[in-house]
Amino acid sequence: MRILLSNDDGIKSLGILASKKAVESLGETIVVAPQSQQSAIGRALTLFKPLRINPTKLKDGSKGYAVTGTPADSVTLGIFELSEKKPDLMISGINLGENVGKGELTTSGTIGAAMEAASFGIPTIAISQQVTRGDIKFDDGTAEIDYDLAKKILLKIAKNVLDKGMPKGCDVLNINIPSNPDSSDIAITKLGKRMYMPVIETRFDPRGKPYYWIGGAPYEENEQGTDGYLLKVKKQPTITPISLDLTSNLKSLDDWI
Repeated sequence: MRILLSNDDGIKSLGILASKKAVESLGETIVVAPQSQQSAIGRALTLFKPLRINPTKLKDGSKGYAVTGTPADSVTLGIFELSEKKPDLMISGINLGENVGKGELTTSGTIGAAMEAASFGIPTIAISQQVTRGDIKFDDGTAEIDYDLAKKILLKIAKNVLDKGMPKGCDVLNINIPSNPDSSDIAITKLGKRMYMPVIETRFDPRGKPYYWIGGAPYEENEQGTDGYLLKVKKQPTITPISLDLTSNLKSLDDWI
């Protein structure tokens, strides 16, 4: 088996090393990730400048490949340039910070990398770990946190995917691990509404012209059974099946027209 690993935190991330350690007993692993932090870039591809692949020594002494582009770029090069055959499994993460809710589904670079692999018919897992401090989400994933539960759950789900294939109608399995779990039982969930509500901060440059920082305030998810509710309120690991087919109800549109 060949397993491709990528992320949006960057090649130096300890989360991607945790993923590698979790599944390396299942087959050959290849780590291809952005050279630098690429959070919130979604599934963007680099089309107007060349990319480079830089062989890199990972913290555990093994070899990885740093790409001067986006998470989706890394996945594309990993599949079509660095792999001798199509991977049997792709894993995106472990991301530093949760990825829950509909609002973040297409902005997350972690999910973007996963969707890029899934679009080529590769069974795919995205996995993220909640953190309690927002400032460590964007430090290239080098913060020392406990990945033990995430590794155990990732190994279990990866084994299932390799043995049984993906669940029917599912292209990406989106896993989220609580920072301080009350349970290790995996909850099968649906997407909640949002993870953050936008907060725009206006500042002024030395010449008095405004510029803007886009940030976010935590969105309180109160709908029971959603990924955000179970992760944040119940402190339970969640898994959400995601389909690439975003087509809505055709009949409803026919009636509407």
